[in-house]
Amino acid sequence: MVEEKEIVDKLAKGEIKLHEIEKYTDSVSQAVDIRRKFMETVSGTGLENISKYSLDMEEAMKKNIENPIGTIQIPVGVAGPLKVNGEHAQGDYYVPLATSEGALVASVNRGCSVITQSGGATVRIIDDKMTRAPVIKTDSVADALNIKKWIGENFQDLKETAESTTRHGKLIKIDPVIVVGRYVYPRFVFSTGDSMGMNMVTIATDTALDLLVEKTGAHVIALSGNVCVDKKPSALNLVEGRGKSLIAEIVVPRKIVEKKLKTTPAAIEEVNVSKNLIGSAIAGSMGFNAQYANMIGAIFLATGQDEAHIVEGSLGITTAEDKDGDLYFSVTLPDVPIATFGGGTRLETAQECLNIMGVLGSGKVQEFAEIVAATVLAGELSLLGALAAGHLARAHKDLGRG
Repeated sequence: MVEEKEIVDKLAKGEIKLHEIEKYTDSVSQAVDIRRKFMETVSGTGLENISKYSLDMEEAMKKNIENPIGTIQIPVGVAGPLKVNGEHAQGDYYVPLATSEGALVASVNRGCSVITQSGGATVRIIDDKMTRAPVIKTDSVADALNIKKWIGENFQDLKETAESTTRHGKLIKIDPVIVVGRYVYPRFVFSTGDSMGMNMVTIATDTALDLLVEKTGAHVIALSGNVCVDKKPSALNLVEGRGKSLIAEIVVPRKIVEKKLKTTPAAIEEVNVSKNLIGSAIAGSMGFNAQYANMIGAIFLATGQDEAHIVEGSLGITTAEDKDGDLYFSVTLPDVPIATFGGGTRLETAQECLNIMGVLGSGKVQEFAEIVAATVLAGELSLLGALAAGHLARAHKDLGRG
């Protein structure tokens, strides 16, 4: 094998590329060390903390990372117990949250306490799907409409072709099929089991398109035409849903609102209407909520989810009502792509965090989804309570600034 210093010198001269280092070393860990030393040299920055990790980098390189130099560390806190009354998640859970935002875990923890003391959050999965929508170019609007018609008439053939690529994915429908000028955007909608399924549906859709091209001569411009809609805020996803579509709700007795949140149901309702509904509307927001992204992001980072899907998980609507003196509170999350199997859940730290909740592996994603929704409910309830009581700035001063 080539000496480490010689490899670093060759990297500096451009004689070896970053992704080629493994060819000249005895192990992946040695290649990681050399790549990091090269980055220290070219950046003039010591990377001592990035160098400390316990992950199996050889395993991670198979599906999770390229050109690794180490890992980053994000503090992980835990909130709970959180009582969940779902169809799949039933009982008390402790939820790991990875974040560097002071006060977030404390806020979610307070919400967990309110929910648990009130009898638990009722949670339901109202839909479950993953999408991929290519863009097809035709010669005219007439041809575009013919393609749309062909897709409708030959759905069963497209379904069989798509499903031939996967054991777990099922093509549910191709809808909507949008025509814009001479462009066609068919939205392939799949169920994907315990896997988040983005790669699964991409491969399946690509194979189905081969059949469409063969039979119609259609010209596929791109496998993704942005009608999926993947990793972007979207009104289509807000309405149609993507990933897991979830609702969590609770009725908090007035005494608990007053004791734990230091405010009233009417005050929380007013904050929600003026902030989350009217404020979001005038801002043109597609997230009619206070902080879904905080809880979604912290859970995603802790459990190895695709962090780019946090933008989708931030979509949703919070409702709060004074119900005969008590507080009815709910969160609706139409677009939460998550998994308990495959992808980033393969990483050792992600597996440990999923195991805290008992949801690692096949057959657990529905339970995990309901825990996620209940956690968002907890964080949202706590923040609106703090705003209604006028405590937000004080909490961040005490916990966020130390």
